[in-house]
Amino acid sequence: MKRSGKSVANKIERKIIEKNRRIRMKGLCFKLVSLIPDHIFKTAKEFSSHLDQLEQAAAYIKILRGRIEELERRKREAMMKMATNSNGLKNAANMGEISELPILKIKDLGCDLEVLLISGLKKKFTLHQIITILEDGGAQVVSLNLATVGDKIFHTLLAKVKFPRVGVDTSRITTRMHELIL
Repeated sequence: MKRSGKSVANKIERKIIEKNRRIRMKGLCFKLVSLIPDHIFKTAKEFSSHLDQLEQAAAYIKILRGRIEELERRKREAMMKMATNSNGLKNAANMGEISELPILKIKDLGCDLEVLLISGLKKKFTLHQIITILEDGGAQVVSLNLATVGDKIFHTLLAKVKFPRVGVDTSRITTRMHELIL
């Protein structure tokens, strides 16, 4: 009798453990899918099966990985280009490649916004101010890279559009940033 009582208790315990595992996995899948932008899904998230949602999430992760690799490649190329220049940025400035600092370039990439800002060590702004301008303009900063080469600071910010249907006002952001950094 005692043996069958233990086996029943073990079966119930295993069922509870399995139920908790399924609940946890469902919660993690929901969390993963909530991080994926709506425009990635072919059909609405609500109407997709869990398997379809996971496949779309995996595809989106591959897209992001490709973007990261491309940006890292571009960064390496830029660093190599600067390294091959014997006098660094001072020579580039003399050749007219880099004029007076700061330099601001904003690329509108659809749902993304890339901001490249090159400043000197004696900058008149803070990164908080730059991020605030982007957020006020309808974008959310998802990545920020800083590199100091000589007496120049390279700021690279990648921002996602908060509301893809509304978009982001790039001209307003550019104007406000120019007012801030100049």
